[in-house]
Amino acid sequence: MGTSNSSKPVTMYGNTSCPFCGAARMLLTRRGIEFEDIIVTDDPSLLEEMRERSGCRTVPQIFIGDTAIGGFDELSALDTSGELDKMLAG
Repeated sequence: MGTSNSSKPVTMYGNTSCPFCGAARMLLTRRGIEFEDIIVTDDPSLLEEMRERSGCRTVPQIFIGDTAIGGFDELSALDTSGELDKMLAG
């Protein structure tokens, strides 16, 4: 596994109009991190799944494996500090 892909799956719940969702997608893409992009806009069951997993009602909600890391601000802080790479590596 000598690629930049993470060993832990990354999941992001978001919508199509939120600027923070867009910023999180750009950060993950720029870093070459594959992620599952779950759009909750028109699907109440996905929104409920996000709420149950994260305890939050706001988007984006980002998970590394089963760990909720929060939204874009938290993702950006983890990236800047180097902790994101550590979390992805497991």
